[in-house]
Amino acid sequence: MEVTCLLLLALIPFHCRGQGVYAPAQAQIMHAGQACVVKEDNISERVYTIREGDTLMLQCLVTGHPRPQVRWTKTAGSASDKFQETSVFNETLRIERIARTQGGRYYCKAENGVGVPAIKSIRVDVQYLDEPMLTVHQTVSDVRGNFYQEKTVFLRCTVNSNPPARFIWKRGSDTLSHSQDNGVDIYEPLYTQGETKVLKLKNLRPQDYASYTCQVSVRNVCGIPDKAITFRLTNTTAPPALKLSVNETLVVNPGENVTVQCLLTGGDPLPQLQWSHGPGPLPLGALAQGGTLSIPSVQARDSGYYNCTATNNVGNPAKKTVNLLVRSMKNATFQITPDVIKESENIQLGQDLKLSCHVDAVPQEKVTYQWFKNGKPARMSKRLLVTRNDPELPAVTSSLELIDLHFSDYGTYLCMASFPGAPVPDLSVEVNISSETVPPTISVPKGRAVVTVREGSPAELQCEVRGKPRPPVLWSRVDKEAALLPSGLPLEETPDGKLRLERVSRDMSGTYRCQTARYNGFNVRPREAQVQLNVQFPPEVEPSSQDVRQALGRPVLLRCSLLRGSPQRIASAVWRFKGQLLPPPPVVPAAAEAPDHAELRLDAVTRDSSGSYECSVSNDVGSAVCLFQVSAKAYSPEFYFDTPNPTRSHKLSKNYSYVLQWTQREPDAVDPVLNYRLSVRQLNQHNAVVKAIPVRRVEKGQLLEYILTDLRVPHSYEVRLTPYTTFGAGDMASRIIHYTEPINSPNLSDNTCHFEDEKICGYTQDLTDNFDWTRQNALTQNPKRSPNTGPPTDISGTPEGYYMFIETSRPRELGDRARLVSPLYNASAKFYCVSFFYHMYGKHIGSLNLLVRSRNKGALDTHAWSLSGNKGNVWQQAHVPISPSGPFQIIFEGVRGSGYLGDIAIDDVTLKKGECPRKQMDPNKGARWEGGGGAESGGSCVWRGFLSVGGGCLCLNRGSECLSDGNPVALTV
Repeated sequence: MEVTCLLLLALIPFHCRGQGVYAPAQAQIMHAGQACVVKEDNISERVYTIREGDTLMLQCLVTGHPRPQVRWTKTAGSASDKFQETSVFNETLRIERIARTQGGRYYCKAENGVGVPAIKSIRVDVQYLDEPMLTVHQTVSDVRGNFYQEKTVFLRCTVNSNPPARFIWKRGSDTLSHSQDNGVDIYEPLYTQGETKVLKLKNLRPQDYASYTCQVSVRNVCGIPDKAITFRLTNTTAPPALKLSVNETLVVNPGENVTVQCLLTGGDPLPQLQWSHGPGPLPLGALAQGGTLSIPSVQARDSGYYNCTATNNVGNPAKKTVNLLVRSMKNATFQITPDVIKESENIQLGQDLKLSCHVDAVPQEKVTYQWFKNGKPARMSKRLLVTRNDPELPAVTSSLELIDLHFSDYGTYLCMASFPGAPVPDLSVEVNISSETVPPTISVPKGRAVVTVREGSPAELQCEVRGKPRPPVLWSRVDKEAALLPSGLPLEETPDGKLRLERVSRDMSGTYRCQTARYNGFNVRPREAQVQLNVQFPPEVEPSSQDVRQALGRPVLLRCSLLRGSPQRIASAVWRFKGQLLPPPPVVPAAAEAPDHAELRLDAVTRDSSGSYECSVSNDVGSAVCLFQVSAKAYSPEFYFDTPNPTRSHKLSKNYSYVLQWTQREPDAVDPVLNYRLSVRQLNQHNAVVKAIPVRRVEKGQLLEYILTDLRVPHSYEVRLTPYTTFGAGDMASRIIHYTEPINSPNLSDNTCHFEDEKICGYTQDLTDNFDWTRQNALTQNPKRSPNTGPPTDISGTPEGYYMFIETSRPRELGDRARLVSPLYNASAKFYCVSFFYHMYGKHIGSLNLLVRSRNKGALDTHAWSLSGNKGNVWQQAHVPISPSGPFQIIFEGVRGSGYLGDIAIDDVTLKKGECPRKQMDPNKGARWEGGGGAESGGSCVWRGFLSVGGGCLCLNRGSECLSDGNPVALTV
């Protein structure tokens, strides 16, 4: 479908094409940054190799309309990592100082709502080489009935690397090989997967006592250098041996200073000693110095295992462990167990009764218990027995058994726990036995079975315990499997039966269980009850915010729905327009009892009724708000990013034009778009050019086009585009326009590459040369660049203009070559002319060569033009005729001269069909000569403001050529 468009200015073209350009997302991963190599693995997968510690940069280049959003994810490697969604204009994933665990497969997912998302992946292989570790193991075997002994030594070298490392063993400076003599074997254990090499010295001989070096290499991948470790083997080499200055179990009192010495009794080389603690680190204040460990003023929390380890890479590490026990007692508890045999839960005369007492102590087995009755030591008899370590009770528990309970046995019993002779306070617990001692019961107070509170408020759950004695109450969750209490514990003890919760949240709602503990009371089946906690919270609604578009005069229905809340109903709904209260809408009878939504109907959208609507919904606990922005504004335009070659450069100026294309988002949602307001502003400047672009009917998916002209190379511009309808201005869309060097075919009239874009017109660096050409300008060039060499700016003379440059300072050497290769061109003419500007300034200038690579039958490079030596601090132009026989490329080759003052630059490369221009000299205009001696003696000549130096202009010889307006002219002297 073709649509006619009105033109505001006849010189500025604007086109509308009724073309459906909505397209699903497509993606391609490109690499940038510090890749060592990018290769195809098994054809289907791309592998990006990078050195650990370098910067990973991956770009997800997307196409499709509307512009797809990009999200990066990563799998494989270590744990799966996810990255935040990138901006629509920034599809680059950057990871500084990448670690080995960050290797794996990276995915970019591009989606724009059209079709299925596009997903591409690339595998990142992080390469590294750690320092190798060398360990020595010795074995001794008896031979011939103990007449003599053979000693075999194994030198084991282990390293972590990617890719697998290559191992080289050396004795002194000599490289060892497998089975080079009967005394040497080199092998790889099967289970090590290439990470270990063993050097076996059999039946050790005198010459085997030497220095051995294990050198590991990953063959310089990613520039990773080799690493090595050396061990001196002597006839005294031995594994470490240790002994302790204390017993392996050390019991001390709190507050004492503890010193433990770990003494070396053997080992060559001298072993290194290290102390560690389990669990956790060494105590705060502990000092480990060599083999001595000192802990001042030791406390109960310092108890644990202390390990002394000696290593010298010979044999296995030697290890000694001290179990430090700091005397302590806490948590004294008791239990009353009625007659177990008769399964009674009550105390009855004539039946047996057992009182049990326990404390948590270190060391547990050293605790002694003593029983008292009514303040006097209990006297043992046939009916009064004391036992320890009842299998049904915790370890080291003292039990007082009363056989055939008499009335005289009633009284107060006290259990006292102590550490004999230690400065640790005694702990005691008291139990009263009488006719009033009864097992517990538990219940929920009246009116407290259901507790309802608001979110964020405190809550108290209560259970009452009766009986004597009254045990503590244990609280837990009922309705959630393995759920934790708000404290983070599965079980919580309360001495008064009240569970107090601070700032309850909705996830605390549910059923809670209270039950009696089996300690500090009767050791019987626990009694339990339940309490329901209801947490009320404000409503959650949808939509929280909604943009409502409608054409003028059409009705609109606004609906605010309750998603969740407690209570789950709407108590009231209030509507406001631009902050002003609206009359309540009529109530729908069917929803009057328990409404779950609120509605407001607008009969017609007008300019006056457009604006912000707010619906405040309440459920008696709180309120939530739905926001609606109602208008007849047009949606924003959607810029089309897949325009082929949107940049066009101009032949005689440093200007460019840009083809701007877009579609209109949902044009039928509102009134028809009448025109667009276009604003163009150069970045870093305030003034903008504003123009109106009239249109007729705009269809959905219709591609609109406008050509921006007179844009300055290489500046970027901000473009803002706003649709207008009868309602007024719609939503504005903006984007940044960057200059992109156009890549055209040679059959166009102008194909000049100014190197202003990073893509450098499709030119590439030759992978077979010694170094690369560099793209730079006056703003990005090295401020420490060698003086008296290289151009100050590009050919345009502006600091922003770019050119291509070879840097000949270190590490460059004489004869090093840098090659810049053009795209492949199809030969459609017999003759072509390559024109370019060059700058060759410096006393060590080498050569600049132009080659033509023919692709007819394989690649064949032929020299088309060459120039050497210093040509002065000025840009000069060359025109080189070529006649390719088939598809071809042109190559600029810079050759380094004898020193570092040899930088060469090129700019504004043009490829045209036909012969190079040749103009005859105008006899009415003279030439101005400078320098003397002509080109043959290093002089120069100027013709109409153009300077030609050296081989480019032989001004003093009959029949030579000079440049006139940049073109060769015949000159006779």
